[in-house]
Amino acid sequence: MTRYAIDHSRNMLIAQWSTGIGDTATTVAELPPARSAWDGLRLATSLTDLSQACWRCYTHPASTAERHGPNSLGWFRQCERDAFASIVPALTSPGPAAGNPFPTATTRVEDSAQRVGRSLRAFDTSQLTVRIITEVTDELAAIEQAELGDLSDRAQQAVVLSREDASPLQVSQADGLLRRHPFGPEELFTQVDPAAAAIAAAHWLYAAASTTARRARLHPAQVVARVDGVKPLILESLIEIVTAIGTGTSPRQAVMPMIRHALHIAEGHLSGVTEARHRITAAEEFAERAHADHPELGLDFDAVYLPITPLDPTRPALDLLDNLLAGIHGCWLLDVQRVHPLGTLAGERTGPLRRRPVEAFLAEVRQEAAVRRDDLL
Repeated sequence: MTRYAIDHSRNMLIAQWSTGIGDTATTVAELPPARSAWDGLRLATSLTDLSQACWRCYTHPASTAERHGPNSLGWFRQCERDAFASIVPALTSPGPAAGNPFPTATTRVEDSAQRVGRSLRAFDTSQLTVRIITEVTDELAAIEQAELGDLSDRAQQAVVLSREDASPLQVSQADGLLRRHPFGPEELFTQVDPAAAAIAAAHWLYAAASTTARRARLHPAQVVARVDGVKPLILESLIEIVTAIGTGTSPRQAVMPMIRHALHIAEGHLSGVTEARHRITAAEEFAERAHADHPELGLDFDAVYLPITPLDPTRPALDLLDNLLAGIHGCWLLDVQRVHPLGTLAGERTGPLRRRPVEAFLAEVRQEAAVRRDDLL
């Protein structure tokens, strides 16, 4: 989303958003005199809230909701998206009637727009209102552009947002980037929606794991399980995705539920009681084993750390993308450093190791990914 701030040295309202490798900023307007020294900051924070409410319509589209009837989740989300049409009128409305200073809006988008309108009236100048209308119109256009799968220009800020859906156009673009650079080029983080990039990366991880698995005579999930240098939660996400794809699940079906689950957790909701029960049971078994080995420490279930998702809930799509690219790199390390000429892994059979150029590994991975491309798109 776009964040707004006041440059007090120039008395300017500025806007900034992420590009995937850093933030960019632009000047929105010079602020005229106001009734209070805080009015500029109120305007900035109300614009930030409006941007956040509108971009949520992109990250949480109505199409991903399970129900769409009256008063359902899908219905409420569609109401938020439909409220885009009411934003500009709210910025120029004369304000609430006397005795009703804070009218109740039906959606968060409308409420945020009304707050911007109230902040603007503190300046009592039409010129600033015109500049803000132009700014908000540009922001809405960027969101609509992102919804169509085009993340260029201002819509580029979507590259740091985790979405409950992924554009097929974006998945195809990510697939093309990974075909050129299977380890993950910088453009994957600056030009593509991270959920779409994660779908494509899952496809390429399975291709890399399958390539190494043939030489090592293992299942692709076993190859991923042997990747060194990654944290247990990262390994958990990689094994879960490779196992799912290996049983016929598409990369999209393997990736999106994991991202959505983490997004729900970020908002304070735990979906999937069965999975939570499995995690609790595993944590209790771990505590009991630890108690059996060290009875002097006592049995304290409350001291057990229980992760309820392998992803960072504040950035699940980007976190998963990082994990998947680390998995692809780990498959290469296994292939290059540990695969024996006869197909066994180093340490399982004595003998000299055969190292092969990374280009040979990548050529096989590209071939494997091409064979399975219909499953991706």
